[in-house]
Amino acid sequence: MTDEAAVLTERRGRVLLITLNRPDAMNSVNNALATGLLAACAELDGDAGLTAGVLTGNGRGFSAGMDLKAFLTGEDVSGLFTFVKDGTKKPLIGAIEGFALAGGLEMALTCDLLVAAKGAKLGIPEAGVGLFAAAGGLLRLPSRVGYSKAMEMAITADPITAEEAFELGMVARLTEKGEAVESAMALAERVAKNAPLSVAASKQLVRATQGATEDEFWKLQAPLQQSVFTSNDSREGPLAFAQKRPPEWTGT
Repeated sequence: MTDEAAVLTERRGRVLLITLNRPDAMNSVNNALATGLLAACAELDGDAGLTAGVLTGNGRGFSAGMDLKAFLTGEDVSGLFTFVKDGTKKPLIGAIEGFALAGGLEMALTCDLLVAAKGAKLGIPEAGVGLFAAAGGLLRLPSRVGYSKAMEMAITADPITAEEAFELGMVARLTEKGEAVESAMALAERVAKNAPLSVAASKQLVRATQGATEDEFWKLQAPLQQSVFTSNDSREGPLAFAQKRPPEWTGT
């Protein structure tokens, strides 16, 4: 399987649909998928005509995590860790059907919002196979589901359902089976109606509130405020409002 085939991208207006495409291997992460995912993220962040992305998986589920065969043979999957550490500058919405387990859930947690279909299983079962969730799950789960549930998931290796994840606040929208991508795209398209620079800055600042002091927050906001409030889009927005027309964002 080539790098291109392992991850597919499709542009829909100002939204980039990114699909993990190893369905026969439950979209588990090998070198091709990790490399393809980074390339898709670069496409999203590097194109001023794109405002948001949707990340999903082809086949029965989102992703089952690390390809253990690739892990045992020493295949380079460092791209996975680059993704979970850096994510994307622009908003990324995860669309989950079936399951998101181990590194698959950690990839999902790297997204800014999650949409999941009823019955989907979400978990970090690594402790059951002699490992632990080393791709960001132990960092991000407590803020998404609370300390106690995160601890329970980590040390029992038991998954939760999308319904429970929705009640806990980890999942933003719960859908019927087969409708996660459609719902995630609708959410992304709503995001894409707004100014791209404003959206990206807002994402960064909301994330910065997790564990940052107020002083750190204001220091981070200052350069973002300067760049956004002096952008072409900052002039286009008020002008479009005054002229009673939809704004034409350029992302500059």
